[in-house]
Amino acid sequence: MSIKSDHWIRRMATEQGMIEPFVSGQVRESETGERLISYGTSSYGYDIRCADEFKIFTNINSAVVDPKNFDSSSFVNLQSDVCIIPPNSFALARTVEYFRIPRNVLTICLGKSTYARCGIIVNVTPLEPEWEGHVTLEFSNTTPLPAKIYANEGVAQILFLESDEVCGMSYRDRGGKYQGQTGVTLPRP
Repeated sequence: MSIKSDHWIRRMATEQGMIEPFVSGQVRESETGERLISYGTSSYGYDIRCADEFKIFTNINSAVVDPKNFDSSSFVNLQSDVCIIPPNSFALARTVEYFRIPRNVLTICLGKSTYARCGIIVNVTPLEPEWEGHVTLEFSNTTPLPAKIYANEGVAQILFLESDEVCGMSYRDRGGKYQGQTGVTLPRP
């Protein structure tokens, strides 16, 4: 198994539609010169962006957090260029990019250091072979202060690992419950 380079990422994105929309280089500032948290293709990965759709966790209903029976009323929906996460809470979002993972590839996603150094943890599970959709992102605010997330800027990096052998059962083959997801997707038992 090997990690894939920027050349491979560009080729797969443009020829196979692996990432849409796709940015072939690193973007570090807006067209007006404003500094951004970088996104796009890097040496051995792809820095994903957060879309402007958020679900902010709140416990106004005193619900129990149960992954087998999640109460969607525990979230407040927000569409904005920024999301303020309350202290010691979390928010869900989605990527701007839609992914189509090849059958012989597994991805690992790691949060960007810019957020980690502020106590904001970005969590994404691996994208499995033949999974496709918008990636649901989880932002945990580990601080006792409100934390800000910026839409349409970089939040995490996807690393692509290509196997030397094609898997026998892909995510698509087994009918994975998050296949083809769009928008911010809540837990499904």
